[in-house]
Amino acid sequence: MGPGVVLIFLGAVLVYGLKKCDRKGTIMSGMKGNPISLDFSKGGGLLPAIAQDHASGKVLMLAYINEAAWQKTLETGEAHYWSRTRQEIWHKGGTSGHVQKIREIYADCDNDTVLFKVDQIGGAACHTGHETCFHQRVERDGSVTVVGERIFDPEKVYGK
Repeated sequence: MGPGVVLIFLGAVLVYGLKKCDRKGTIMSGMKGNPISLDFSKGGGLLPAIAQDHASGKVLMLAYINEAAWQKTLETGEAHYWSRTRQEIWHKGGTSGHVQKIREIYADCDNDTVLFKVDQIGGAACHTGHETCFHQRVERDGSVTVVGERIFDPEKVYGK
């Protein structure tokens, strides 16, 4: 992560890479205010993590993090999540190259949800090839309209 990238926790701005974290993900800083301590005790050790495009403000996806994925995200400056399907840490874009570079992180008021503001490399966050996982607009009658075009072909990227 390059210079000028910041993490924001409960109103405190931290320059990324200059602060150390303990093994629980608590930011160890010399700044005034309390360090962040996310509450992984709820949700079976998993917290929702919302990814939002830093430039456009579009919501890209919702995934989950555990303490190890949180720590890996802080260490690398790229989004890491917990795959509930595979039961392992998942580096977003590790296969496709469509990584999420962390620009800012916000924690909610209960410290049990995070918002990653990211630069989405490759232009697509969804494994279906769409810009956002939220590309299905549900109408009041329950019908679905797909919004936006595919940016990449999942078969070519994932071989599925």
